[in-house]
Amino acid sequence: MIPYERQQKILGLLKDTELIKFEEIERIFSEVSASTLRRDLKELQKNNKIEYLSGGAVKLVSATGEIPIATRNNLYSAEKDKIAKIASTYVEDGDIIYLDSGSTCSLLFKKIIDKKITIYTTNTDIFSINSGIAAEIITLGGQYNPINSSVSGPLTEMNLQNIYFNKCFLGVNGIDEKYGVTTPTLAEANKKRIVREHSDNTFLLCDSTKFHNLSNVKAFDLKDVTVISDKSDEILQKIITLISKN
Repeated sequence: MIPYERQQKILGLLKDTELIKFEEIERIFSEVSASTLRRDLKELQKNNKIEYLSGGAVKLVSATGEIPIATRNNLYSAEKDKIAKIASTYVEDGDIIYLDSGSTCSLLFKKIIDKKITIYTTNTDIFSINSGIAAEIITLGGQYNPINSSVSGPLTEMNLQNIYFNKCFLGVNGIDEKYGVTTPTLAEANKKRIVREHSDNTFLLCDSTKFHNLSNVKAFDLKDVTVISDKSDEILQKIITLISKN
């Protein structure tokens, strides 16, 4: 089967389901290597036919735009919960932290709100938590995006310019040893860049499906950060601290 035929078949699958995991595509095209299938997906994305999500799913491009966070929460939920549990052990009473938007960061919220800490955040999922809160929580203003439950933009960046953290926990869409940390939008990339510059310690919460993947906009280099993930990676471990076990 030539690339064009594979790509058309992938589009046909997506018309029926709209969202499909990469593992399912691998099972359907069992005779084709994973690297070849990824090239097909990148070609389809280049032609604006699909959105290749760093969480390991593929979405048919339509007028609805991004996949809602409620849907993203169901992707790799066990891996994300493991990452959040590991990350919670690095939060101690007295910490002043920044907690990012994203499904894994939302899970971390629930595991640390009973600690005596200060949390600055642009993650609007915090408004769904109304009990067991011991932490002081400060939400930052900005342009609200209901798709990813986040605020960002010039107002957010202005607020962040005068705030410093001893730890930050950032969600990412892709990390790569050559191209660094990437995210879908310029606004999110700028926000993460400022937070990193204003933090003593930077933790990236990143499930292993995002290793060696790229999103649209570079936030910063993969340097002086700690990655918390569900799996180790031989290449990344040579250049950063990567934690995958408690």
